[in-house]
Amino acid sequence: MLRNSHTSYGTVAIVLHWTIALLFSGQIALGFLTQAVADRPRLQFDLYQWHKSFGFLLLALAMTRFAWSLSGIRPLPLAEMPRWEAAAARTAHRLLLTLTVIVPFAGWMIASTSPLHIPSFAFDLVLVPDLPLERSDAIEAFWSRTHATLAYGAALLALAHAGTAIHHHLIRGDHTLVRMLGARVGRAQRHSQ
Repeated sequence: MLRNSHTSYGTVAIVLHWTIALLFSGQIALGFLTQAVADRPRLQFDLYQWHKSFGFLLLALAMTRFAWSLSGIRPLPLAEMPRWEAAAARTAHRLLLTLTVIVPFAGWMIASTSPLHIPSFAFDLVLVPDLPLERSDAIEAFWSRTHATLAYGAALLALAHAGTAIHHHLIRGDHTLVRMLGARVGRAQRHSQ
């Protein structure tokens, strides 16, 4: 089943979710590593290029997922989930979805405002043009801080999201996590409206 149903996520949503989750986690680690090797400029430069390449890929996938989420339905909350918890989960999902677009876009802003004019080649294959913005050290520094703050904030929210899903699976024994793994949930588990 490609599309979501009222009881489970479809293949497209599942593949995009887990691909973006893995890429985003890797990007956090890679971004941290670029700072840890500041004393090795050649390695740092290469890591930045990989970070930008994966960032552009992440941006494309996140925009695809965002559009896909607007084009279909979302599974209903499980019947046993309190309303406040369903509302909190919905808010966290929307915020995470938005951040997976905004964080790599802020990274693109860094490359586009840098006075160094270093071209961005996605995986050494495609030249990604800079956004038509003013270049200065101050503007680049602003976007660098914004990118880092949003990325680490998104990482904390993603950890809370994953922890909550694991809690639902291991402690509550419900189907919250199972639905994002592709399993169908029976009618008895559906939220009744």
